[in-house]
Amino acid sequence: MKRYSAFAIAREALRDHTGWDRAWRKAQPKKRYDVIIVGAGGHGLATAYYLGKNFGITNVAILEKGWLGGGNTGRNTTIIRSNYLQDPSAAIYEKARSLYETMSQDLNYNVMFSPRGVMMLAQTEHEVRGYQRTAHANALQGVSTEFISPARVKELCPIMNINGPRYPVLGALWQARGGTARHDAVAWGYARACSDMGMDIIQQCAVTGVSQEGGKVTGVSTTKGDIACEKLGMVVAGHSGALADMGGFRLPLESVALQALVSEPIKPAMDCVVMANTVHGYMSQSDKGEMVIGGGTDAFNNYTQRGSFHHAEETVRALIETFPMLSRLKMLRQWGGIVDVTGDRSPILSKTPLEGCFINCGWGTGGFKAIPGSGWGFAELMARGQSPLTDQFGLNRFSEGRFIDESVAAGVAH
Repeated sequence: MKRYSAFAIAREALRDHTGWDRAWRKAQPKKRYDVIIVGAGGHGLATAYYLGKNFGITNVAILEKGWLGGGNTGRNTTIIRSNYLQDPSAAIYEKARSLYETMSQDLNYNVMFSPRGVMMLAQTEHEVRGYQRTAHANALQGVSTEFISPARVKELCPIMNINGPRYPVLGALWQARGGTARHDAVAWGYARACSDMGMDIIQQCAVTGVSQEGGKVTGVSTTKGDIACEKLGMVVAGHSGALADMGGFRLPLESVALQALVSEPIKPAMDCVVMANTVHGYMSQSDKGEMVIGGGTDAFNNYTQRGSFHHAEETVRALIETFPMLSRLKMLRQWGGIVDVTGDRSPILSKTPLEGCFINCGWGTGGFKAIPGSGWGFAELMARGQSPLTDQFGLNRFSEGRFIDESVAAGVAH
C-alpha cells in the first residue's frame, strides 16, 4: 500500500494522477479462512483490522451482501461522544473516542475527525438531575465531561433560543472532546488497511446459511459458494436476527428504522453538536454547510432504509422552537438506516450457543460513535475468547437479569 502524504499528492499531480493504486483489492472468496466476518460496515471492518493489527490474524474474509459501508455506517449523523452513565458503556465508548483521535494517522487515511464538542441539552428539571448524575459518574470513570449553565450554552451556540416557552434550556451536559467524523471515510480507511494486510473484502456476497457440525460452526453458504472457517463473526446490525436464525439461535432485539436529513447548505452557523433529547432531535453543521438533523426511531418494526415522512416532520417541528432559524431552510435530502435495539438499549458483543460463532449487534442509534472501540473489543473476544471491554455485554445478561440500562442515559431514542 502506497502511503498517502502531501509528497504523494505533489508527485501524482506531476503525472496526471495516474499512479494511484486501488484503495482495496477486489477479491474472490477462497475455500477456507481462519475467520469470516459477515458485514463490511464500520464494526465489521474495524473487527477485521484489529484482528490483524493486534493479534496477527490476517487470513480473514469480510463478506458484504451489498456494497462496503452501504448500511448504517453511511446512514447516520456521525456524532462521536462517550459520556454514558453505566461503567461498561463509558469504557467502550471512551475507548472508541480515543481511537478516533488518532485514527487518521493510524490508518493513513483522513477520516476528518472534528473534536468540535457535543452538548446534550437539559430542558426539564428531570434532565438536569439526570445529566448532573452522569457528569459525576463520568468523573469517576475518567471521562471528561461537565454540566454547564444556560449562559454557557448560549455562548457555545449563539443561534439557540434558550428561553423557549415549552422547552427552556436549563443547562447541558458538555463533552468538549466529542465531535464528528466522516462516516464513509471511516469505512474506507479500515477497508484499505485490511486489504493491505492481505484480507479479502468480498462485496455482493450474501450469506444464505451457516454450516455447523457437532455444535460448532464450520463455515457459511453464500451466493458465491460455500466458504469454510474456524471462527465466524456476525456484524450485520439490523439484520442480526435473520443471520442468528441461520445459526440456530435467537436474539433479544428488534429492528426499526432510524432516519436523518440535511438542509440546504448555508454559511457557518454553529460549530458544535447539539442534542435536544426532550424533543428527540439533534443537529450539527457539516463542512459543506448543511444542517445535519437526526431524530428518534420509527415507532414500528421494519427493515426499510427510507424512514417515514411524518417522523422527519415531527423532528424538525420540535427543533424549530430551540433553533428558530431552521424554519427558513429547505430540506435537501433524507435517508434511513436499520438499527437493532435491545431491551436495555445496550449492545451485545458475545459468544453464542454455536461454538466458534460470535455476535456483535444491538448498538441501536449509537453504532457509529462506537466503531473503533467495538472492533477493538470484539477482535479480542474472537481471538482470545474474552475481552475486558466486552465482558459485561454478553448474551447471558438477559437470562441473568443483569441489564446495562442506557435507555435514559444515552439520549434521544437510544
